[in-house]
Amino acid sequence: MPDKVTYYAIVTDRSSLEEPAGVFRRTYLADGGKRYEAFTRKLDWESSSSLVGAERGDLQNEFVEISADEADRIVERIRAATTAAPEPGV
Repeated sequence: MPDKVTYYAIVTDRSSLEEPAGVFRRTYLADGGKRYEAFTRKLDWESSSSLVGAERGDLQNEFVEISADEADRIVERIRAATTAAPEPGV
């Protein structure tokens, strides 16, 4: 069981905090380890080193800490956008 989970909105030059490009989480494990994951268009949390890169100076994306509720809203927005039926003629 994780001790703590911290969520981040991923903000790029084409997105904003109100409409972030995605969501990321850092899970602090009971054994002292950490797991870094991004919620993907595959509708699953997948391992990602993006936050580690940002903390080391890669400023391609901004990671803004958010609440678990805000992260859930972003995940639901991604789910809805990914599973939406294509418009007729598209």
